[in-house]
Amino acid sequence: MKVTPLKITDVLIFEPTIFDDKRGLFFESFNQEIFQSYQSRQVTFVQDNQSRSVHGVLRGLHYQLPKPQGKLLRVLAGEIFDVAVDIRSQSSTFGECVSQVITAENKKQIWIPEGFAHGFYVLSEWADVLYKTTDYYSPTDENGIVWNDPKLGIDWPLGKQPILSKKDSDLPNLDTAMHFDGS
Repeated sequence: MKVTPLKITDVLIFEPTIFDDKRGLFFESFNQEIFQSYQSRQVTFVQDNQSRSVHGVLRGLHYQLPKPQGKLLRVLAGEIFDVAVDIRSQSSTFGECVSQVITAENKKQIWIPEGFAHGFYVLSEWADVLYKTTDYYSPTDENGIVWNDPKLGIDWPLGKQPILSKKDSDLPNLDTAMHFDGS
């Protein structure tokens, strides 16, 4: 498995080795030992979530506080433009973003640790997204940042106005959103 840090080095891309022949293919999609070797602390996943979204849907930018979740995300079908925003108030990369195209075809996974807001835009006709989380979903801890905050400068590859939930349309900008203090 190839592991590549992005510009914000705590966000990682995991790319499996694919064994492909006339029968089909095989790959190891997760290996705790490899994953853990890139972490400075023990990481345990407690919940898997799956979503299906149609072309043009933008989900995010979401996070939980005070019970943060790290996410290991992959695409089972389709293609997304995935974004992580550093909301760690003491970080030298606070407010910076990284992005990556994740597809069922490339089989990449993105690790978004606690302290990051996360969102994605669906590029294909539809996409099935699966992600593991390091804490349970807690509706009372839901937070977010509006997807088009000019301070973030995210270059979303929009083909049209994104399809948003009411909740995502009404999120605050980075300056007024709750930030992660690392505790």
